[in-house]
Amino acid sequence: MASVASDRTTAPEALDIERVRAAFPTLSRMIGDETLVYLDSGASSQRVLASIEAVDRYERRHHSNVHRGSHTLSAEATDAYEGARATVADHLGATDRREIVFVRNATEAINLVARAWGGANVGAGDRIVLTEMEHHSNIVPWQQLAEANGAEIDWVGIDDDGELIRSELEAALARSPKLVAITHLSNVLGTLNPIGEIAAMAHDAGALILVDGAQSMPKLGVDVAELGVDFYAVTGHKAYGPTGIGALWARLDLLREMPPFLGGGSMIRKVTREGTTYADPPAKFEAGTPAIAQAIGMAAALRWLDAVGMDRVLVHEREITAYAIERLTAIDGLSIFGPSASPDRIGPVSFAVEGIHPHDIAEILDRHGVAVRAGHHCAQPLMQRLGVPATARASFGVYTAREEIDRLADAIDDAKRVFGV
Repeated sequence: MASVASDRTTAPEALDIERVRAAFPTLSRMIGDETLVYLDSGASSQRVLASIEAVDRYERRHHSNVHRGSHTLSAEATDAYEGARATVADHLGATDRREIVFVRNATEAINLVARAWGGANVGAGDRIVLTEMEHHSNIVPWQQLAEANGAEIDWVGIDDDGELIRSELEAALARSPKLVAITHLSNVLGTLNPIGEIAAMAHDAGALILVDGAQSMPKLGVDVAELGVDFYAVTGHKAYGPTGIGALWARLDLLREMPPFLGGGSMIRKVTREGTTYADPPAKFEAGTPAIAQAIGMAAALRWLDAVGMDRVLVHEREITAYAIERLTAIDGLSIFGPSASPDRIGPVSFAVEGIHPHDIAEILDRHGVAVRAGHHCAQPLMQRLGVPATARASFGVYTAREEIDRLADAIDDAKRVFGV
């Protein structure tokens, strides 16, 4: 099932890569005698200075609890926090900022939907559609729901190029599922799924669709209205912002119908001995004191991205991914997983080198100052489909330069020399 990304009628200006890199302090670090080459952005991107400074400014001048105080600092903190919500809404193309619920990360966003919407709407015999390329965050919550409520899970496989098998998706939709839960961009394969098309197919089958956007939001100009989805989960730490903050976008009518995920302060309208009435969304889903500084930091990173221009970011991501595939494909004994021939492939490049364990590759690369990830990448069903226990993975960001890909290739050559392969 071919991947599709938005096309533009005119090509955007190229990124000023040196200016972009100057906005990320960590990139100037030395690892031993080598300048850091950070190729682990799929796990957690480096933080842009604009985000670091926004958090520092809040902590130094405006820190207070939100929504509760009448004094100046509380009002300032509330304005900044709700301003962050508006920024996330704008970045995702949401029509109403009340559709943005702040959570700790995309994992919590998916769990929120599984527990709140799923618990109320998915029962015995109901079906949920997942794909073989999902991160554990978009598998385990649905397995837990199925175990608790007696639902069943249908799996859509991938072909040898790392693309969804359309016939399997159509067969799963023909069984009238309640929900399709799918990643927008695979964290292992770099497969960019045609979410708009899949959303239309899901709705025609009477299902809702949840999208894991953790990998895609920092790379694409995401517009949830244009995609036609029902839930979209994102995280801040893969989008050049802090850890500990993410967001769930959901249609407002769904949020109004869903019961709360957690109970406590802030999410109530009134509490008596006899019972509780809940606040309107999004407050209904944000119990307790929120991650105020982190939300401000996430919003600052998204504003920085929007100023750079998501069209330009996407072009850069495509070009750097294509260059990495070109360089790595030329290395004898190296195999790349995923749709290497697809013009729309972006993001991570997972690979194996014959005769070298992925963890050994990562260790040798680190001696060269090159940071990559090795393991199953929280995608064990996908590893089983690929027939490997683990892969090495280079994942890129807006700051990744071609020279860094050259250093990656040179370091892999040295790993081959060390292991005599």
